[in-house]
Amino acid sequence: MFKKEVYVERRKKLQAEMNCGLVLLPANTESPMNYLANTYHFRQDSTFLYFFGLNLPNLVGVVDIDSGEELIYGNDINLDDIIWMGPQPKLTDTCANVGIAKTKPLASLDEAVKKAILESRQIHFLAPYRAERKLQLENLLGINHANIANYVSEELINAVVKLRSVKDDCEVIEMENTITNVTCKMYDAALKAITAGKYEREISGLMEGISMQHGGTVAYPVILSVNGETLHNHYHGNKMQNGDLLLIDAGAESTMSYATDITRTFPVSGKFTQKQREIYEIVLRAETECIEAMRPGVLNRDIHLKAAQIIATGLKEIGLMKGNVEEAVKAGAHAMFFPHGLGHMIGLDVHDMEDIGENYVGYNAETIRAEQFGLAYLRMGRRLEKGFVLTVEPGIYFIPALIDKWRADGKFMEYINYEKVDEYKDFGGIRIEDDVLVTEDGYRILGKNIPKTVEEIEAAMAR
Repeated sequence: MFKKEVYVERRKKLQAEMNCGLVLLPANTESPMNYLANTYHFRQDSTFLYFFGLNLPNLVGVVDIDSGEELIYGNDINLDDIIWMGPQPKLTDTCANVGIAKTKPLASLDEAVKKAILESRQIHFLAPYRAERKLQLENLLGINHANIANYVSEELINAVVKLRSVKDDCEVIEMENTITNVTCKMYDAALKAITAGKYEREISGLMEGISMQHGGTVAYPVILSVNGETLHNHYHGNKMQNGDLLLIDAGAESTMSYATDITRTFPVSGKFTQKQREIYEIVLRAETECIEAMRPGVLNRDIHLKAAQIIATGLKEIGLMKGNVEEAVKAGAHAMFFPHGLGHMIGLDVHDMEDIGENYVGYNAETIRAEQFGLAYLRMGRRLEKGFVLTVEPGIYFIPALIDKWRADGKFMEYINYEKVDEYKDFGGIRIEDDVLVTEDGYRILGKNIPKTVEEIEAAMAR
């Protein structure tokens, strides 16, 4: 955990953002895989972790906005726990490390909440994303679990998004160190291991193991496939062949649960073909120029459209698109090749705060989410601020089902050269991604460089 003062200050800022009432921030519980005693790796709720820093299950953090009281409801371990898990510190001692002086047994939370309800006090909570949390809130508040989402606190949502969006210096250091010391090693190992005849799972397993060797786990299931046109491809059963492109989208989670998210695309043979190099250079240009456009006050939606413009221009230069590029992008024709958003917030979650509500995180009254195919998938459209950390991840993909559907519908015939596109239907996909901090007057790519240019990749694979 960070220093005690970090959590004390965060809770102080939370109280300053709220008007009145009682804030409930439950920790996660253990979740069984196939029977109660065989649990998944425990992952703490990110908002609880942000304000309380305790990586323990079955706790509830409470902040009383009216009195200023802050406390943790939870239970100390018993002898059975010690037998199976070994000696553990007392809850009061653990809580003192994050500036919480008062703890109470978990069973007493029910009485405290019911008292607040009788006093007609407002009770603030976030939308639960686990079934056990819904049931816990149902028991505490007397609201049917099916209706819990109708009672979440928008005031609390806005406060949490405001605070978590701007990363503290200690958070940036944690993420940057994880990229340099873990994620880079995952990619370095992959580069050395990629060769024709191996299965994708051999590379994905290697990368995941390196993350675990450094005390964390992967930040999300590794995306690694020679079928890179499938955006979130978690199938790792293909045997790699010369001529394939291997798209890897992977990141480590630090010991303090901060995520990293990096994507690279490598030629299995170690050398890009001319066709692969042409597409790769377009994606690289889009990523580089979009990162260079980042600074406070710029709409991220505009940077996304800049990527679309670069991609459409590059595809026109090699004959895959045609006509007026600006009109093609405005109409959304480019989205057949670039159907997702440019990037998203990243922090304690790889898609930061997505459990709270993606539109609260990435949009506001100024920037309403679009409905156009492709642009609608942009998770982060609002103006950039100093301290934001975002991914920048343009890509070009050749998705046969999408190509066939649009062609059969006669869609964008004036902008897409379908005859030429047919030659690329077995191409796959290319995506390039880095994690970028918005600074006072620009940007900084976090972490040590992972080979990204054609020359860097080919040289690294040759070694």
